[in-house]
Amino acid sequence: MVMGPGFRQDDIGGGTALRSRRRRATNNKEDKTMDLGLKGKNAIVLGGTRGIGRAIAATLAGEGANVAVCARNADQVAATVTELKTSGIRATGSPVDVTDGAALKSWVEGAAKELGGIDMLFSNAGAMAQGQDAASWEQNFRLDVLGAVHAFDAARPFLEASGETSGDAAFVIIASISAAQADLASSYGPIKAALIHMAKGLARQYAKKKIRVNVVSPGTVYFKGGVWNTIEQNMPERYKDAMKRNPTGRMATPQEIASAAVFLASPVSGFTTGSNLVVDGAISNRVNF
Repeated sequence: MVMGPGFRQDDIGGGTALRSRRRRATNNKEDKTMDLGLKGKNAIVLGGTRGIGRAIAATLAGEGANVAVCARNADQVAATVTELKTSGIRATGSPVDVTDGAALKSWVEGAAKELGGIDMLFSNAGAMAQGQDAASWEQNFRLDVLGAVHAFDAARPFLEASGETSGDAAFVIIASISAAQADLASSYGPIKAALIHMAKGLARQYAKKKIRVNVVSPGTVYFKGGVWNTIEQNMPERYKDAMKRNPTGRMATPQEIASAAVFLASPVSGFTTGSNLVVDGAISNRVNF
């Protein structure tokens, strides 16, 4: 996904996360963070240059993990890698079209060798196509589903090695609460539902390999240059209605979604696998028993 020309890295929460963690690191009295046990671990983040993906990468770096990011825009990748390195970790990245399975697999394998392995994989790339036409279905499927499939295929040997040596490896997929809502016959929701179904199967299949697989399903998420920022500018009434529908009266920040994703990937969540964690401020009203 491409950022607008007015993008500032502060807008997505990643830079704020890094700076706040640096402040905590220099003042023990302020350091109230939980040690997630991620220092020295290696993470791959698809779609890691803006919004939720960038916040995930920044949070990982703040926890001491080495990070590799990919996205389509080379300048955004370079800017993200530069920022991540300021936290003192190893960071790398490349422009990659996630819909190109061969290119994606090659990058994941190369990043793994550069970092020295993979302990965590985050699939955050999403097409965001909302149409009912065949082109929208294909676009969402190729980027969201096949992107996750190809990335896991390439990362699996490294994740298995991590699981064997450390006892814990993780694959976290970013989906959406739209997976369980059918307001329209859009392609977006069913594709996200496919990701959740796939994650449950992978969790059961690879549990003995010590690979945990979980999903985070956000509700509405706001950041400069994001979908809801665009709606706010071009369809203000729809934006206001969305704000009113959430009991919290607001939308999530990328950092709030990233915090949940990184927690699920950490050894602190060592017995959590096959779960779909909804992070939506209670905007959805379904109940899971």
